[in-house]
Amino acid sequence: MSETLTKLAYRTMQQGKSLVGLAHKEASTRLMGLLAPDGTPKTEPLPAELLEQLRQSMERLIELDWQEAEQGLYPTSLLFDAPWLDWARRYPLLWLDLPLTWRRRQERNVRDLPRDVNREAFPDYYLQNFHHQTDGYLSDHSAALYDLGVEILFNGSAEPMRRRILRPLRRGLEAFAQRPASSVRVLDVATGTGRTLRQLRGALPHAQLVGLDLSSAYLRQANRWLSQLSGELPQLVQGNGEAMPFADGCFQAVSCVFLLHELPAQARQNVINDAFRLLEPGGVLVLADSVQLQDSPEFRLVMDNFRRIFHEPYYRDYLSDSIEARLEQAGFGAVAAESHFMTRIWTARKPL
Repeated sequence: MSETLTKLAYRTMQQGKSLVGLAHKEASTRLMGLLAPDGTPKTEPLPAELLEQLRQSMERLIELDWQEAEQGLYPTSLLFDAPWLDWARRYPLLWLDLPLTWRRRQERNVRDLPRDVNREAFPDYYLQNFHHQTDGYLSDHSAALYDLGVEILFNGSAEPMRRRILRPLRRGLEAFAQRPASSVRVLDVATGTGRTLRQLRGALPHAQLVGLDLSSAYLRQANRWLSQLSGELPQLVQGNGEAMPFADGCFQAVSCVFLLHELPAQARQNVINDAFRLLEPGGVLVLADSVQLQDSPEFRLVMDNFRRIFHEPYYRDYLSDSIEARLEQAGFGAVAAESHFMTRIWTARKPL
């Protein structure tokens, strides 16, 4: 009976998050049309058939998320893990931030960044207002609003999509099952505010976790979230995913979530190459990012609208890029991929 109630609570929560996301986007779009019509992106309406496909795809994602928790892949408590009160306090800030977003869109200003940023410390492609968000990835203000904004964007499905890396990652780590769990090291590249690290800690309670990100502001926010967890605190390191400050072969698993579509093609390859370098032979790499045109052609219109609404300068190139070919070029074998709702998951192993 308790499992039935827990599942009902989870599905009710997800439905509520979906409704909030839809309502927010509808209200903000109408407001933008009234107050900043010149900045309104020219999107294509989604036909009813496509909306139903999206709904069914999200339903399958939520059902799989519950099933994997019920199977013990991760604790069911992880399904409800979100800073609700903190997000509620920050929600008004999203509305207050909208006029700045509209202005940047109207002016086509994608380099509106804090004046005190040391631009020489970052690659040029990083110095942009991705999604038109205030300060790009380079301020505490941006980091404070990021997770809430992503949850609204994906109608409450961001965490279930992130958790799709957990099964292939745990399966890949079976190659090291004879070792003490506390000796296994897992790196999360572009860890941002640490939401993926929280998922990893739930599935791998004894592993040594390391998160790397270019933004010190996002790492500060990650430290706030992660310090609330019991047990060993994941190590957080500032660095570029193209040339990470770790020794060769020092990790048994590497994860990377929602990074590749924000990189130019060569940087995309560089990150994959460096992940290969860092893995011990037999180690596993798990990537999660947007679905692509080849694997999800039915969602082409959704992908195109996403590109029109948000400043995503490398998304068009990413949509037709062969990540499988890039993995093989880096030296990986046993490459496999699968899609869940709007997320594509790749798994690859470094040969022995």
